[in-house]
Amino acid sequence: MAENKIKPPEKIALIPGAEPSNRMDPWWWLVAGVFALAGGLMLFQPDPFLDIFKYVWVGIGITVLVAVVSYFLMLILGLFGGLGRLSQNTLIRGIATFYVEIVRGIPLLVQLIWWYFAFPVIIQTIGQALNFGPMLNYQANPIVMAIWGMTFCYGAYMSEIYRAGIQSIPKGQMEAARSLGMSHTQAMRFIILPQALRVVLPPMGNEFISLLKDTSLVSTVAVADMVRLGREFTATNFNPIEVWSMIALLYLILTLLSSRLINYIEKKTAFSR
Repeated sequence: MAENKIKPPEKIALIPGAEPSNRMDPWWWLVAGVFALAGGLMLFQPDPFLDIFKYVWVGIGITVLVAVVSYFLMLILGLFGGLGRLSQNTLIRGIATFYVEIVRGIPLLVQLIWWYFAFPVIIQTIGQALNFGPMLNYQANPIVMAIWGMTFCYGAYMSEIYRAGIQSIPKGQMEAARSLGMSHTQAMRFIILPQALRVVLPPMGNEFISLLKDTSLVSTVAVADMVRLGREFTATNFNPIEVWSMIALLYLILTLLSSRLINYIEKKTAFSR
């Protein structure tokens, strides 16, 4: 009878969900490579790469600010939209559906331009009709309009993510909660939503990465983000290859760090269904 041979540790398949071996995560190699490339360019060729970094430094903060604030507002708006899509009230469900379908059918860039250029004109027109000074003299704030435009657009996509997450929870959960005397609102709040939020966490993370990259569009509405500052530097120094290579590296660093944070949160909140 042949003896059962134990496989070497490095050849044993990992159990799904188990922590990997001591091998270094490839993500760290990628991050190290990107940081080394960006740092090397600024160290060995400070003109122009270090000059570019110093010039767009403020824009990095603006980019992160717009992305983070828009994201948290999007989560709130999307939750209302998702619940509205599942509402038994015909009017509420109709409004939520109208919002989701219309917004998802219009490009984000067009929406940003509309909120910044067209919306103030509407407010001023109403102010003129009502002879109301604050509305008559209304001027759009670029950052506020950029945040609202991003929130309004991504809130529609987030509504569908919430809706799908809620519908993925077995109907028996709601029936069991109602049989215990909970109202529909209580069951949704304490039973359904906590489970649904864990289900939708991965797509929520993906939405943040997409939103972070799409903040590059806010430069069209006079927001001094990395892209706008990069365009200004290019117009002055005439070196587009260096400028946009540095901007690309900075966006890559932001998305890599964000994806790692999202992955960490997903692992901490993971559960077996």
